[in-house]
Amino acid sequence: MSTSPVHHTSPAHVHAPPGPASRRFGYVVGAAVNALLLYLINRNPGWEAVPFLTGDTIQVLGLVNASIAVGLVANLVYVVWDPTWLRSLGELATTSIGVLAMVRFWRVWPVDLPDPSVWAVSARIAVAAGIVGGLIGILAATVRFVGAVASSPDDSVTR
Repeated sequence: MSTSPVHHTSPAHVHAPPGPASRRFGYVVGAAVNALLLYLINRNPGWEAVPFLTGDTIQVLGLVNASIAVGLVANLVYVVWDPTWLRSLGELATTSIGVLAMVRFWRVWPVDLPDPSVWAVSARIAVAAGIVGGLIGILAATVRFVGAVASSPDDSVTR
């Protein structure tokens, strides 16, 4: 009875991480999308043009704007400098504010959808999933941040 040796190889579909130019392009696109969202939400009529949002939306708008603005600033910083520890810290900040915005949204619920409808239930499920996913994201960003800070300085600056 013989066993053949096990050979471990990387799957053919595994690619190298994106290089600095690709990452910077992504940061510029992300910053542009965030700037556009801030403009569209806050101009006249802005969020008021969305038919299912109520006047209570004003109660969540501050945190929503803060979440988008922090993402915009983070992406602009990453264009210049994007070590792993800084990106992890940025993810931690943006995700934390995003979770706060979603929790506020859940509490205020500035959405006018027929209550016993598929849309109302789907909207609640989507916000709940966003909150849970955000909490998981906070944990993951914290672990990445601690790992990047604990690693050698050369490793944290080059990725």
